[in-house]
Amino acid sequence: MSLSPIKLAVLASGGGTTLQNFIDLIAAGKLDARVELVVASRPDVRAVERAQQHNLKCHVIERKQYANSSEFSAPIFKLCDDARVDLICLAGWLCMLALPQRYRGRVMNIHPALLPSPFGGKGMYGHHVHEAVLAHGCKVSGCTVHFVDETYDTGPIIVQSTCPVLEDDTPDTLAHRVFEEEKIAYPEAIRLFQAGRLKIDGRRVHIQPG
Repeated sequence: MSLSPIKLAVLASGGGTTLQNFIDLIAAGKLDARVELVVASRPDVRAVERAQQHNLKCHVIERKQYANSSEFSAPIFKLCDDARVDLICLAGWLCMLALPQRYRGRVMNIHPALLPSPFGGKGMYGHHVHEAVLAHGCKVSGCTVHFVDETYDTGPIIVQSTCPVLEDDTPDTLAHRVFEEEKIAYPEAIRLFQAGRLKIDGRRVHIQPG
């Protein structure tokens, strides 16, 4: 794997804060990457505006226009092929993908909780996650970067980062603290992939020496 720079596709379904984090880190010279492509699952999300503001190539592919995940996924991966991306990063992406063999081990996602736990899976996204963490009385939370497989939030774990859950936390305050960890963990996982240091062994991801 070439160390400089890594070419990314970013898939987003919401506000695009993770996309913005990548953009900011790249501009600051802290992430040696290029966002070659942004794909949004809806035309009215903030992620589209962010991509346009930074002159990034952006496509909207709506799930409701397709009969199933396979039909929906095909044009997305075709765009990634055409852009010759090295890695696909899901960034608040809410749609199931039918993963082609050629992209296995080349698609990452970040989840705003520590997996595996009751706080992953279908319907567990955004504030739903933080509300559940608080309802369970957890003392710690955090984020998980993992490779994507055929189901929600079950792929091999690459990086995790933790933060405390405070007595007076609300879903908003906890979400903010978790996102601060996400801003560090996701770029770190990208750098490890870029350096060729990630080896998938079944459900485990071994981080090779640098």
